[in-house]
Amino acid sequence: MGKFFSAALLALACAAAGSAAAPQSGVRVGPDAEEGRPNGGPAGGAKKDEKAGEKKNPPAAGERPAGGAQREAAGGAEAPAANRPSAPGGPNGAAKTQTAATVPPVNTGATNATSDAPAKPGPAVSVPVSNASKGPEAGGTNANAPAPPAGKPAASNPPAANPPPANANPLPPPPPLTSLYRIGVGDVLDIRLLNHPDSRLSTLYTVLAGGVIEYPLVRDPVSVAGMTPEELSAQLVAELRHRGVFDRPQVRVSVREYASHAVIVSGLVNDPGTKILRREAVPLYVVVAESQPKPEAGRAVVISHATGKTASVDLLDAAAMNLLVQAGDVVSLVARPPEFFYVGGEIQSPGQKSFHAGMTLTQAVLASGGVTAQAGPRVRVLRQGADGRLVATDYNLKEIEGGAAPDPALQPGDRIEVTRARK
Repeated sequence: MGKFFSAALLALACAAAGSAAAPQSGVRVGPDAEEGRPNGGPAGGAKKDEKAGEKKNPPAAGERPAGGAQREAAGGAEAPAANRPSAPGGPNGAAKTQTAATVPPVNTGATNATSDAPAKPGPAVSVPVSNASKGPEAGGTNANAPAPPAGKPAASNPPAANPPPANANPLPPPPPLTSLYRIGVGDVLDIRLLNHPDSRLSTLYTVLAGGVIEYPLVRDPVSVAGMTPEELSAQLVAELRHRGVFDRPQVRVSVREYASHAVIVSGLVNDPGTKILRREAVPLYVVVAESQPKPEAGRAVVISHATGKTASVDLLDAAAMNLLVQAGDVVSLVARPPEFFYVGGEIQSPGQKSFHAGMTLTQAVLASGGVTAQAGPRVRVLRQGADGRLVATDYNLKEIEGGAAPDPALQPGDRIEVTRARK
């Protein structure tokens, strides 16, 4: 009897356990459980209903279907049932929707989001997650930062501009002394006010001692010494405009009589005395021509007032006659002193010979009687340098006489040596 009662209790316990497990008969535990049932079975019907529900009610944005929410990122397979999160309605219920910020990378190789079969492996695609709280240093975007205006690029730091060169605008060179004149004491100026209605006013003003003039339209004396006529004109225009005499005065200044720039010429000239310059400096040949030199005059000795140095210039040297003469200089014309050259070697008449300006090497050889029969074509000319040393230069007489080489010019004091022909 006791055994029968124990068997009855065991049967009742088994029946209670079977009735408790009946509601979970439709839970899928693997691909074999699904593929082994016919489509008409309870499991197939549950899957059809599940598919129909998914088609009728698609998941909202940012949600995933319950069947694929627990798949692993690497293989795309569904997580085991023991590791599935419990839903509020039951231990194995479908998990609620998750946001995109917590979804692992989606495996694009899955062909069916509701299938429990292992998905084909494929490249993992990362789901971008926006985070408005990240700043520029974290790689995110700042929601509070103002957006740049439409159509304008974002502001950037322009490169530093290169500094301008030190001499970007160099000053123009000063005009030459031969092209300007600076007013001095004794000059007579012609100052004309072109837009003045009274033409009877005097326009001539003499520069007084101290370098000033008395101009009636300006109360105070005007200092003009050292100014050019153009500079004085601009100064008078500024003074008249400042005093309100004229709104737009037009002043023209010129020199009527030159008296402040003078040089003294003496010596072998027909018209000695003081010569007035009309520029700050003039070439020496202008002063000499105005003084009318005598035939015996051969050199001009110029004593500079500015430097105190003395220069001796040959009147036949055109380049040297361009020496500039300034106010205060003294010019004296003198006779040309005797000058010589010296010749030796294979020459008919060696010795000291008179020199004249412009003499060439062949002229000096002919003036010495020509070369001897033993003379060769090579001629050496020795000339004293600035340091007192002799500098030798060789020439070929045959090339010079044949026109193949130029005939060199000699200088006073040159030594000419005609060499003997080589045997």
